[in-house]
Amino acid sequence: MVKEYLASADAVLEEQSSNAELGLTSAVAQQRLAEVGPNKLKEEEKTPLWKRFFEQMADPMVIMLIVAAVISAVTGMIQGEAEWPDVVIIMAVVIINSVLGVAQEAKSEQALAALQEMSAAQSKVIRDGKLGHLPSADLVPGDIVILEAGDSVPADCRVLESASMKIEEAALTGESVPVEKHTDAIELAADSDDVPLGDRKNMCYMGSTVVYGRGRAVVVATGMKTEMGKIADALTTAKKELTPLQIKLNELSGILTKLVLGICVVIFAVDLIRHGGDLGSNPEMILDTFMVAVSLAVAAIPEGLVAVVTIVLSMGVTKMSKRQAIIRKMTAVETLGCTQIICSDKTGTLTQNKMTVVKHEVEGPDELHVRAMALCSDATWDAEAGEAQGEPTECALVNDAAKLGFYENGSAAQYQRVGEAPFDSGRKMMSVVVKTPEGTFEQYTKGGPDVVLGRCTQVMNADGSIEPMTDARRDKIMTANTDMAHQALRVLASAVRLFDEEPHDFSPEALEHDLIFVGLSGMIDPERPEVAPAIAEAKEAGIRPVMITGDHIDTAVAIAKNLGICEDESQAITGAQLDKISDEDFREKVTEYSVYARVQPEHKARIVDAWKSRDKIVAMTGDGVNDAPSIKRADIGVGMGITGTDVTKNVADMVLADDNFATIINAVEEGRRIYDNIRKVIQFLLSANIAEVLSVFVATLVGFTIFQPVQLLWINLITDCFPALALGMEDAEGDIMKRKPRNATDGVFAGGMAVDIVFQGVVITLLVLASFFVGVYFDMGYINIADMVAGTADEEGVTMAFITLSMVEIFHCFNMRSRRASLFSMKKQNKWLWGAALLALVLTVVVVEFHPLAVVFGFMELPLEALACAIGLAFLIIPIMEIYKAIMRAVEK
Repeated sequence: MVKEYLASADAVLEEQSSNAELGLTSAVAQQRLAEVGPNKLKEEEKTPLWKRFFEQMADPMVIMLIVAAVISAVTGMIQGEAEWPDVVIIMAVVIINSVLGVAQEAKSEQALAALQEMSAAQSKVIRDGKLGHLPSADLVPGDIVILEAGDSVPADCRVLESASMKIEEAALTGESVPVEKHTDAIELAADSDDVPLGDRKNMCYMGSTVVYGRGRAVVVATGMKTEMGKIADALTTAKKELTPLQIKLNELSGILTKLVLGICVVIFAVDLIRHGGDLGSNPEMILDTFMVAVSLAVAAIPEGLVAVVTIVLSMGVTKMSKRQAIIRKMTAVETLGCTQIICSDKTGTLTQNKMTVVKHEVEGPDELHVRAMALCSDATWDAEAGEAQGEPTECALVNDAAKLGFYENGSAAQYQRVGEAPFDSGRKMMSVVVKTPEGTFEQYTKGGPDVVLGRCTQVMNADGSIEPMTDARRDKIMTANTDMAHQALRVLASAVRLFDEEPHDFSPEALEHDLIFVGLSGMIDPERPEVAPAIAEAKEAGIRPVMITGDHIDTAVAIAKNLGICEDESQAITGAQLDKISDEDFREKVTEYSVYARVQPEHKARIVDAWKSRDKIVAMTGDGVNDAPSIKRADIGVGMGITGTDVTKNVADMVLADDNFATIINAVEEGRRIYDNIRKVIQFLLSANIAEVLSVFVATLVGFTIFQPVQLLWINLITDCFPALALGMEDAEGDIMKRKPRNATDGVFAGGMAVDIVFQGVVITLLVLASFFVGVYFDMGYINIADMVAGTADEEGVTMAFITLSMVEIFHCFNMRSRRASLFSMKKQNKWLWGAALLALVLTVVVVEFHPLAVVFGFMELPLEALACAIGLAFLIIPIMEIYKAIMRAVEK
């Protein structure tokens, strides 16, 4: 077969057994999909399970633990009394820890894969003669795709139709200037046997972007057979993205590792000094000290912290996706909680994007105005469905024409489009040239009343006569426009231009001048009922909503007042007025404006920059191809899932599946909840770990043993891990949207959390040590430090201390449901926390009461009063924390 760009469009269609108007049938498309596979580039190979398992074991602390177990076994064998239970338990803990790590990693990856599936690219495809949306991965050679400004080209295609379509191909050619596409076959130069990629102007390639105009093309290659596929192996593979919080926690783990290793060295040195440094005569002492030091290190460093935070983040983004907010970059979850300004488009986000034409103010003939509006549009009339298909504004105009009978008896089909100047947000208008049934040529232009009127030199009367445009007529038209805008109507104007023969140049400069004004159409786009309450909630949460629209300022202000965004016109400004303000002045005045009307895309970037210069965290919504720079510049770029172009979705941090402003507020609430819960998890784990370190450190300094290595490991794995995960699933606290946004520069320990952690760690240590001494007293009837140092009087004390530490952490996880609110004031229950606490309790009882396990772990059977005392001491953490929270609430007021 001749290369597609050297052949005619018809020849390529014939080769692909396709039809430009009808596309492929679904049956043929399915058959081809089975033959050629999905339209995807080769993905990075996943790490096999066995490798992931051993990667978990590569953690320095785990390696130390394994070394300790091996040394213990070898030393024991040399002495003829190997402590196999210790070795088996340590290895079991290591294996369980690795399995849990792999499971958590897999769960996170599944959540992210599900999100990628939800935000997968869609293409406009003609199949079975109907235009529909399909996942780009389902495209096959022969499919007919419709391309518009802002679309990513989904596969390698031969252009069949181009209306000033320009495509940016920098990813493939390195050429940043967009290339205008045409449909003609390319002639080979005399001395060459191929055409360079950048010169194939009748082709469009996967990975490129339509930046202007529109077109139709037939798919000729998919997946790895595309030009992008040929270089896919050379493309950099995506790196795992860590959020700032995860990076901080990794750093924290590093600091704690060094700190605990220092403590271990001190413990080791103290024991050596206590025994006079006589290493040779007491190798068992060295081994015991080494084992305590190593297990202390493993127990004190919250290895699970980063893993738990990752899984809390991934569960959070899954929950957000169920509320229509699809997170594309994990960093957005943290930033959402800090959001102070939300700049939102009006149409479709604050309003329903269900346009209906409700009013005409026509100078010329009604029929001409309605026809001009309908034909100057890319929406199409679907006779079967009885409604228009396409972009909502244009659908409203086509539906309006249909009501007046324009699509009956094939009337509309008699007007054949021969050229166009597509809409762009800079000009705010669109023009088409059609051949009329009489054989003459008419140009129809529609757009914003002020811009269209500015290009009109004449006006058409109701009888079809034309006369020069006067200032009086212009004022009359603009008054009618203002009246409609005050009724919150979106207003568009129509104009015509008449030709005897087909124009040769369809550029906006050639077409859009010396126009004849015809009329105005006013459309209503109802506000979304859920938006006004969402804006009220945003304001209560310290977030300022800002409305940005291309509409007339009067329309914008009318809607903004209804929604509670602004109070009067003094808070509104137009793009033209903004152009007259310097960047420096605007930075000073930006707080005065809540409504921006008649704006260009570049104004959005200025608005973002002005707010950011005041150290505000800004979210910006966008849907059009030109919105990408401002979305990229904002702290949180928000793309639109329904009306958004591929370009904006690709640069967005978050995509709204329902294009709804209320969804942004829900996402902010969810972002705050996730961050709150992560801080609760950190507080819970670190306070527990401080208590473990302090208990062992104090006991070792005094000279007695409070916990054996395997006991510490059990506490670390069971009583820490499951409640921490359950805390991550806590519902949002009642006042979460009544607080001001969190400062973006605040560290994870901000707001006195470090003090909380140390206080809680010390309290738990005191309760555990108290339990130990009570246990010794129950056993011996007296407390003698010398006996404890000799190791003859602490079995019951160790058992009680173990139960208290296990139980205090179970009770304490309920305290951590809120940093400041009383546990008894919380109305909802966390069923996951109850489940995790119950599981930890059962496992603690089993290890203490089940005789074979109790022997292995070095526990003794406790009398009922000792057991009650150990649990009672543990329970004291709840009243102590209630008093502490009450004092802190009073202090912070």
